[in-house]
Amino acid sequence: MGPAAFVIAILGCSDGQSACQQVSTLPTQYESQASCLAATQDALSNSTDLDFPTIVAECRRSGQPLSPAAEHKAPKARPLVIASR
Repeated sequence: MGPAAFVIAILGCSDGQSACQQVSTLPTQYESQASCLAATQDALSNSTDLDFPTIVAECRRSGQPLSPAAEHKAPKARPLVIASR
């Protein structure tokens, strides 16, 4: 089995990000954490319809392996919160 792909999870949070809940996971899978992180700002820009004080985009391992053609060494990293609006 190859390395796991990364997906963007969108979380809706209270003020101060003290209580967050996952509201969606985008269907696109990314080959690396870096490519996932690069797409998070656009993901936030497209999530303006959510009714939360703070919206967060987080890259997570999808748990589904990449296709053999896309295999590479995926970094071992925990999910990162990289942006909020």
